[in-house]
Amino acid sequence: MTDNVVDNLRNSVPPMTNGQNRYRASRLVLVATLWLTLFVLSVKVSAAWVTRSLSLLAESLHTLIASFSTLVSLLALTETERPTGSQVWGHGKREAAIAIAIAAFLGYATINLFGMSVSQLAGVGGRVSPFTVRVSLPLLQLLGVVVAASLGLAFMGVYQAKVLNSPLLRFNAGQLLRDAWLTVLALLALLGVGWGVMWLDVVAAILFTFVAITSFWRTLNWQLPLLVQQTAIAPEVLAQIARSVGGVTHCYQIRSQGIVGRMVYVQMHLILHPDFNHAANAIAERIEGAIRDRYGSVQTTFYIDDELTEAQENDQDDLYSNN
Repeated sequence: MTDNVVDNLRNSVPPMTNGQNRYRASRLVLVATLWLTLFVLSVKVSAAWVTRSLSLLAESLHTLIASFSTLVSLLALTETERPTGSQVWGHGKREAAIAIAIAAFLGYATINLFGMSVSQLAGVGGRVSPFTVRVSLPLLQLLGVVVAASLGLAFMGVYQAKVLNSPLLRFNAGQLLRDAWLTVLALLALLGVGWGVMWLDVVAAILFTFVAITSFWRTLNWQLPLLVQQTAIAPEVLAQIARSVGGVTHCYQIRSQGIVGRMVYVQMHLILHPDFNHAANAIAERIEGAIRDRYGSVQTTFYIDDELTEAQENDQDDLYSNN
């Protein structure tokens, strides 16, 4: 084997496989979604600060959770574009730090919002409101635009998830859709406040804070286990699938992680018969398709090598024994 391993197919064959194109498109969708969600978040927080609406401020927590989910998905796809060669991708210190920071902020925010909501509810009962919610027609119109934009973004995500067959996009679209409907509830609560039902804003804020906790837990439960560094599919099974494709003479350093049925990331080195070197791109797509047919949504990275040395054969044996 040459000293310089071909990092991926793009150095020896046409630039990208269809699967790689699909994941690049997913990443672009997530980038656009992240920026738009952060913009919506800034609008909601600003409107909540100006109007002193606790319900709108509490609902903003859900937009923050949706932004966090989109960011983690984007980081996951970005890592798959830069495999290390020695291990399959996984959530590391960066993702863990973000999750801990968001969890700490949500804990602090929910406790404070709950306390303010209870205090304001007591004030409303005694007809002395410590916070006066300022509802105006421009505010309601702005929230109407935010709702329309959020629903449009969510439905775009649902469509793109279907086209690209991406579980990550599907999950994030669901998050955005829930956030949009919660914004509708916040808008209705503010309408009620405008009609004189002052306690609606407070009750909605308490409801949103409790829902935020469950929503964040659901996000962590779905997102973080996807890329933990544990074997998702037995290497010998993946080797058998790869060797069943014509032109593959050997495969080694096979690693996988994720959750079968959601998303699995697969990395392997391939040795092709010299007569099939020109068809490396097609062979890679056939292997990826065979794995997808058996295990559902997958993303693969292949390293095309010249020949297998005895040391690498020993590495392969060690890999099978360790997994």
